[in-house]
Amino acid sequence: MTRLSIVRHGQTEWNLRTRIQGSTDIPLNSTGRAQAAETGLRLRARHWDAVVTSPLDRAHETARILAGELGLAQPEVVAALTERHHGQIEGLTFAERQSRFPNGVAVPGLETRQEVLDRVVPALGLIAAARPGQAVLVVCHGGVIGTLLRESTGGERPRHDELIANGSVHDFVWRDGRLDLEFFDATVRTLAENTHYTG
Repeated sequence: MTRLSIVRHGQTEWNLRTRIQGSTDIPLNSTGRAQAAETGLRLRARHWDAVVTSPLDRAHETARILAGELGLAQPEVVAALTERHHGQIEGLTFAERQSRFPNGVAVPGLETRQEVLDRVVPALGLIAAARPGQAVLVVCHGGVIGTLLRESTGGERPRHDELIANGSVHDFVWRDGRLDLEFFDATVRTLAENTHYTG
């Protein structure tokens, strides 16, 4: 068994402005760096063996901050952990997305949730196989985490009022060739908060 605790990166300016990031490489803002440091401080009470990360800068910088706070080696980059590709809606706000691609209208270049699972789950399996019995922090993205949560809970989580917050930590274990959810670090959203992930 390998523990894989999956962390959503800190805030970016596009998160703040509710722009859809997807695979667009947007850096952390100052709030995001502070969130990453705060997450690192919270995680000091637990034992960690390594940090791995998506190659996108917002995740990679979060991972470097976590590694520094926890006294771990520099993070290993795993390309398959990148955010869900959102095609032609990347860079749009949610209002712009709804205007250009209303519900039911196909978005060119949008990666399906199954395609996300098909690349991310095998990558997590390889991480687990390389580190049996260890506790690994995996830094990636809201869309990836949401997809893993839906798969692990049969679509029951996250509920419509649950947010995967920047800096949140979601505990999974890899056992017997599969990923099992142990703890979903959900934040209950307010009416003012959007109902989508911006990556």
